Amino acid sequence: MEQLLRSSAGTSALLCGKMRLCGALLLLLLPLLAHAQAGEKMSVVEIIGPGKAPVSNRNLVALCQKYHVPTTGVYSWQNHLIAYGKMASIQALQKKLAAIYAGNAVKLYAVPFYKFDRHYCTDKTAARQWDTIILTANLVEDPVKQQQYLNYHATQFQQWPEVAQGFCNASFQQLLVFRQGRQLMLVISIPHGASLDELNPKTSLNNPRVDDWNALMKQYQTGLPGTKPGETWVFLKPVATKPKTAILQPAN
Repeated sequence: MEQLLRSSAGTSALLCGKMRLCGALLLLLLPLLAHAQAGEKMSVVEIIGPGKAPVSNRNLVALCQKYHVPTTGVYSWQNHLIAYGKMASIQALQKKLAAIYAGNAVKLYAVPFYKFDRHYCTDKTAARQWDTIILTANLVEDPVKQQQYLNYHATQFQQWPEVAQGFCNASFQQLLVFRQGRQLMLVISIPHGASLDELNPKTSLNNPRVDDWNALMKQYQTGLPGTKPGETWVFLKPVATKPKTAILQPAN
């Protein structure tokens, strides 16, 4: 695939003098680029502060720039700060965080244990650009229930195909679930500019098995420390920084 993209890019440079041909070629290339995005291996690294105060994102943003992790992949919630990006870049970044964020816990979510993408859909076309939403929660403390949760997800596509169909109906591009200890990270990718609030109800529209699945999963999930009573999944908010030169400084 990479060789095909390089060859096509070289051809497009020769044709760009003829705008119609160049435009047509770029339209052909865009689906390939979308599929390349869908096939990339992604990881999450998390920094958890010792108290309730937010963790400074300055050093993490600087490291993201150094290790080619888009700063749009930096998110936070209370004393939790994360970066989401390509596996190799995140793992390289993670090795530096323990020293820079001394006194904070650093957790690597290397590989998702669950992955949905468009190849499970009848319409396998991927959107050209994605927006990413990240949520986090804990598994309950019972190890037996933790394993049951993992087992359900391992067989979901076979035993609960309606769930993936719901994701297809809602135009979800990719859905990843990571685990580190009891903590879960849920990464949902949707078409750029779309609203999760508008798309999510489509997962269960005329599809009651999705509601059954969600009800079943509730017994295995609980909120992180700091969540409100009855609150389970919380949204991490994008830090939304623009790329700029930053200097690493000791974290507070």
